[in-house]
Amino acid sequence: MTAPTPPSAAPDTVLAAIAEAVLLPVLRTPGTDATLDAVQRLADAGLGVVELTTSIPDWPAAVRAVRERFPESTIGVGTVTSADDARRALGEGAAFLVSPYAAPEVREIAGGGTLFLEGGFTPGEVAAALRAGGAAKLFPAHVGGPRYLRGLLDVLPGARIVPTGGISVAEAGEWLAAGALAVGVGRALLDDPDLPSRLADLRASRAG
Repeated sequence: MTAPTPPSAAPDTVLAAIAEAVLLPVLRTPGTDATLDAVQRLADAGLGVVELTTSIPDWPAAVRAVRERFPESTIGVGTVTSADDARRALGEGAAFLVSPYAAPEVREIAGGGTLFLEGGFTPGEVAAALRAGGAAKLFPAHVGGPRYLRGLLDVLPGARIVPTGGISVAEAGEWLAAGALAVGVGRALLDDPDLPSRLADLRASRAG
């Protein structure tokens, strides 16, 4: 499992934890109990970085419960598109924030002290997100595929990009080979019976 990072950790520290994790689980569960169960299964597989989305019913309670039960994990909140949700997420101890598209109001709340993965798709949108937060979420990534990410990195060399949306666990290696910092994967992670070994293979490939 990746090293834990406190909620107040510097953005680069949290980003390093995401990169080390290789996969960024994006959870849209039906409630707090299901969220705790999912995070436990991911932790057992060796994933200590998790993004909980605001689509989870009573998501602040879910974040709070996960933070209490898994203090060693790095917990972020995704689908954050308003200043109010950003404040609530940080108040519950979120270590990072994620949006599916440009969200200046969230960027303002995050400031320079919290990692904010702002979403974008076009080169201009991704470049703007990188300038704002030092890293960006490519969304919806499956539309362009790994070749599109390579194209983005041709004009944005060294950019730290986390593709998310419509990516299966089996496809994660292609995205990492194309230059992804980490790969956002949803429900498919929980459905993969070979996740521990697959995760080990992905990390070994990245290290090699």
